[in-house]
Amino acid sequence: MKIYIYRNTTIEPFFKNVNASFSGYDEITHLPQDVDYFIWFYLLPIRSDPTSLKEEIASIYKSMEFVYNNIPTSKDFIVFTLCSMYFNHVETGNFLIQESIIDFNNKAIGLSKSYSNFKLLDFQVFLSRYPTNQLIDWKFYYLSKTLLNPKLSSDFHAWFAKQISSLQMKRKKCLILDLDNTLWGGVLGEEGINGIKIGGDYPGSAFFTFQQSILELYKSGIILAVCSKNNESDVLEAWEKNPYILIKKENLAAYRINWENKANNIKEIANQLNIGLDSIVFIDDNPSERALIKQTMPFIETPEFPEHPYMLPEFIKQITEKNFVSYKLTDEDKVKTRQYQERASREELEKSFSNFYDYLLSLEIILDIKPANDLTIPRIAQLTQKTNQFNLTTKRYTEAEIHKFLELGYWIHTISVADRFGDSGLTGVSIISYDKKNNIADVDSFLLSCRILGKGIEEVFLSVLLIKLKEVGCKKVTSTYLQSQKNDQVKSFFDKMGFSLTTCDNENKYYTLILDECQIRVSYPFKIIYNEN
Repeated sequence: MKIYIYRNTTIEPFFKNVNASFSGYDEITHLPQDVDYFIWFYLLPIRSDPTSLKEEIASIYKSMEFVYNNIPTSKDFIVFTLCSMYFNHVETGNFLIQESIIDFNNKAIGLSKSYSNFKLLDFQVFLSRYPTNQLIDWKFYYLSKTLLNPKLSSDFHAWFAKQISSLQMKRKKCLILDLDNTLWGGVLGEEGINGIKIGGDYPGSAFFTFQQSILELYKSGIILAVCSKNNESDVLEAWEKNPYILIKKENLAAYRINWENKANNIKEIANQLNIGLDSIVFIDDNPSERALIKQTMPFIETPEFPEHPYMLPEFIKQITEKNFVSYKLTDEDKVKTRQYQERASREELEKSFSNFYDYLLSLEIILDIKPANDLTIPRIAQLTQKTNQFNLTTKRYTEAEIHKFLELGYWIHTISVADRFGDSGLTGVSIISYDKKNNIADVDSFLLSCRILGKGIEEVFLSVLLIKLKEVGCKKVTSTYLQSQKNDQVKSFFDKMGFSLTTCDNENKYYTLILDECQIRVSYPFKIIYNEN
């Protein structure tokens, strides 16, 4: 990742962990072409006169707007909100500076809502961690014009890395929870449904707040699961009868409530959900259980549990910031657990069929294939960033880059999948460049969510697109499999689809398909809806 930063002070110490280059102080005319992101990181200047500072804030906004209007629309422009780090207030009833800062940030918020490549980072979230007298080291300011205290650079590195992950919509997928002394105080088997501490006075009030925060993660699309050493019947009764328990069975995509080894139970949950161990956070109050998971499954994030219940709000806040933050949620994010529950119902149904075709027929699967549009571009970008297993090239794209591809005439299609159990939403993307002059297409990206695999949907999706390409006169389609750490399962997908292998480069494979020389058939019992618009 290569970034270019517009700045008005010395900020190099805060970006040593990234490939960054910097403008001169207040220099806004240089516009490098070979960068992935442009960043606007201006700190509020040190001024004593409120009127002159107000004018400077207005000037900073005009400069920022000028830069944004000149960068390529295919590049993201990341803007830090303007924050007050120091001002010597003589007239405490004069809010001129505060109003100017609010006006700057409100205008920036408006731009972020209107333009997909304008991304706004709330810098106050970082600054609020520290007392105001630690934000500036005046020696560094006067000697090197470093306004932000260099001692904060290590913390900033970690915070900024999480902001970039958030912009790229990379976050953990699943939160697995213990029950006793984790989601409530006390041991259910000993104290009973009404004896456990949840709701009411402290410490039950702290556990109640903790569950409220977890429920918000659930609403944002984080998959919840439970792994607890308990009697399942006791827990099911508690879920049903205790009104203060907020995290119940219907909020869970999976659970293992038994007396088995928790490491084995967590492996089963991961296999059931078809997710990697590195996408899981495990919360348990028991240090021996945490140690077991850390030793046997180090890829799982296993934080230390707080010593006292009153520490739970800060605990879940830190876990959220580290693992679950996303810049923007899609509609699919908000119904993630429901989709996993529906998948479990499909798998249960499959067990009752001896013939796979009859099973597919019973699902009443509907495939909705359509070109990309402004509403689906955020989800398309998210899938390119997050999908690893069924992803032929693992190329990562931003919303701005998807917009640029559409401007260049790329064929970008999505597939949404529904069946008798529910709607899985937009779960697949195809990005194809098409040279109309030479009638040649190239499959740049082809990827599907693991939730819909195993039914032939991926074959039908590509077949429909190949048929449409053939209808518009395309003669040849090229494609590529680029190996990654996680996409080994698709290394023979293009072979299976009838493409001819032309060359190999280590584990990467390059293919060609002559459309006039092949017959493309769709042999699965799906209802296919293809929308031209």
